[in-house]
Amino acid sequence: MCGIVGYIGQRKAVDVLLPGLRRLEYRGYDSSGVATLNGNAGFNVTKTAGRIDDLASRLVQQPADGRVGIGHTRWATHGPATDDNAHPHLGGDGIVAVVHNGVIENFASLREKLQQEGYRFRSATDTEVIAHLIASCLEKQSSAPSTTASSNGDHAATQTGNTYALLVSAVQAALSQLQGTYGLAVLFRDYPDCVIAARLGSPLVVGVGSGEHFIASDTSPLAAYTDKIVYLADHELAVVTADSLRVIHRDEGMIEPTVSLLDFDAGDVELGGFPHYMLKEIFEQPEALRNTMRGRLSRDEATAHFGGLNLTPQQLRSVDRIIITACGTSWHSALVGEYLIEEFARLPVEVEYASELRYRNPPMNDGTLIFTITQSGETADTLAAQREMQRKGHPALAICNVVGSSIAREADGGVYLHAGPEIGVASTKAFTSQCVALVMLALYFGRMRHLSFPQGLEIIEQLEALPEKVQQALATNDEIRRVAEKYCQANNFLYLGRQYNFPTALEGALKLKEISYIHAEGYPAAEMKHGPIALVDENTPSVFIVPHGAVYDKVMANLEEIKARGGPVIAVVCDGDKRVAALADDVIHVPHAPDYLQPIVAIVPLQLLAYHIAVLRGCDVDKPRNLAKSVTVE
Repeated sequence: MCGIVGYIGQRKAVDVLLPGLRRLEYRGYDSSGVATLNGNAGFNVTKTAGRIDDLASRLVQQPADGRVGIGHTRWATHGPATDDNAHPHLGGDGIVAVVHNGVIENFASLREKLQQEGYRFRSATDTEVIAHLIASCLEKQSSAPSTTASSNGDHAATQTGNTYALLVSAVQAALSQLQGTYGLAVLFRDYPDCVIAARLGSPLVVGVGSGEHFIASDTSPLAAYTDKIVYLADHELAVVTADSLRVIHRDEGMIEPTVSLLDFDAGDVELGGFPHYMLKEIFEQPEALRNTMRGRLSRDEATAHFGGLNLTPQQLRSVDRIIITACGTSWHSALVGEYLIEEFARLPVEVEYASELRYRNPPMNDGTLIFTITQSGETADTLAAQREMQRKGHPALAICNVVGSSIAREADGGVYLHAGPEIGVASTKAFTSQCVALVMLALYFGRMRHLSFPQGLEIIEQLEALPEKVQQALATNDEIRRVAEKYCQANNFLYLGRQYNFPTALEGALKLKEISYIHAEGYPAAEMKHGPIALVDENTPSVFIVPHGAVYDKVMANLEEIKARGGPVIAVVCDGDKRVAALADDVIHVPHAPDYLQPIVAIVPLQLLAYHIAVLRGCDVDKPRNLAKSVTVE
């Protein structure tokens, strides 16, 4: 979950590395560092515990020259956040510098072996093992007889080819001894004209420029410099110079890299006048929903269309069971999808935590279809669950926001959200876009089976009206801030909803936990009587999602039970509802929507409530403690 950035070209490297690390800080912000090379003068390494601003201050005091460099922002896995544990790490007597995202599972045994060989360790990280291991392999390769890496007859090219072959051979020899996951960028003190990047399980991309190349954990740092991207796959290694890019696969040898175009520009990852990315992304939801739906709704056929499912209608009609797997916020949208698909298509659906499914062996017949849901497309548990299901012969379709991500590339097909980059650690627009994608999928499956033409057309009309309803829900922002001021000192919250809004309650509670550090729990409202009602007191607010619908009276009865025990109630209700106002302490009105769209409208005030409470408590909204955006480690 760390962030990696690298540069080689004609610019001053640190002028690319530092802004790149700021773009990647949502991936980890315990510590950060850079290493640059200025000819053969050796490494200039600057690193520090703390935020990127701390690193920037050190770089003012200790300027780093050089036109090649690597940088890192850390989410700690091995060892606390200290200067010594910050990346980059040097190998040998300083001949190699490494930055790493991932976890090396056999680092302890490798560390012991390297210590016996005389290598001295200065950190508690698993990454330092990689640095010393590459240094060890490089020293062994350098002393071995050379082999010819080029056959074009040009002596200079042959010498260059031999150099790259030596470095590649050393890195590959080291990688072959690693167990675990890695995204790596490696610099060599004595070979300052190249950077080597490699990946297995942790994302890595290369940006292609004119006379320069860039390396990063994802595309966000690259948009300001290039729109040409090469996504590295597992077991691929890239030799990157200012003027060239060579990609080598462990099993296939040299391969031709596929250059893709970025689907966003630098402005999409700017704050745009908002104080935080989270607030910006909450307010981007109407447009994100339009982008998710664009071109996918057919009034003529009263259904949805998807260009990337890669399964024929006949294959999809043979599906008799769906498993949706995800983590975190995506798991909550999956729960919404369960309600949707079972209601519209009459297909049985099970929702599985990806972290559990990857190690389970559930019975599944040939008619089982897998959906994975992920914002980043790099979530380690979700990727592993998808691979496990595919290994057993089941087609897996992905609902994903990031083009070119590992899950999207490995899936058998799927749906891109097109919600735009999501920088805030607490997911907002991805959740609502995932829910909309699931509504369209439920419509698609439903029209294949049970839904009539008029029913399908009604769903389309409601979907088309949805962005405006979300826009109206955003108009409650000032009112919600006043509610937040009233309750921001509470230490416990309960979130309660029923049917479609049970997942809404779970997601609302998660948002509050993530960014304000307040303990919050989401429950089906009726389950309060079966234990959690013991938590109710005058200091524990209960947030009720009470839109009009089939279970409105039932939820009202649950609300009455809370009030009877002195618990303060915040209620999210439909416009015009006066019944709840007579009971609740605070009422937030949102536009009416059919029950299957209520989670998308009702979650907006809950996102805003979490945001304002966190701000009032002085929390770092975009960089909450202990969290990172893309969970690429198990």
